[in-house]
Amino acid sequence: MAATSSMLTAASLSFSPLPRSRLGAAPPTAASFAAPRRASSAPLVVRASAASSKATAAAEAAPKKKRATGITQPKPVSPALQAIVGAPEIPRTEALKRLWAYIKQHNLQDPADKKVVVCDEKLKVLFAGRERVGFLEIAKLLNPHFVK
Repeated sequence: MAATSSMLTAASLSFSPLPRSRLGAAPPTAASFAAPRRASSAPLVVRASAASSKATAAAEAAPKKKRATGITQPKPVSPALQAIVGAPEIPRTEALKRLWAYIKQHNLQDPADKKVVVCDEKLKVLFAGRERVGFLEIAKLLNPHFVK
């Protein structure tokens, strides 16, 4: 008797067919289960003023700039570097940009290996008399030209 009760029969596995109205219907979505929305009693003007106050707070915060520190802080430069960059006081980042602009403007990169800079007279003074300088060495060779 215990064996017959645990056995499934074909009659117990039969499924009832779906109603005809649900056969072609799309599956339910999350929106169909959501609670209906209630109309808000607060006027829309209040919401707009809250949004505009956030926007004005963000606009007021935008003009404030961080104080320059580290490599972005302007420092006095040597006369040799000043001849190339054209400013007596400049940040390291800007000096490197202007130096590369000078190198490209005067076509001082080695045509066979663009990673190497062939120095002209101004750059020889800047780079301790070296004829050729690798692009990774440039930042290191500029260090003595920034007065501390």
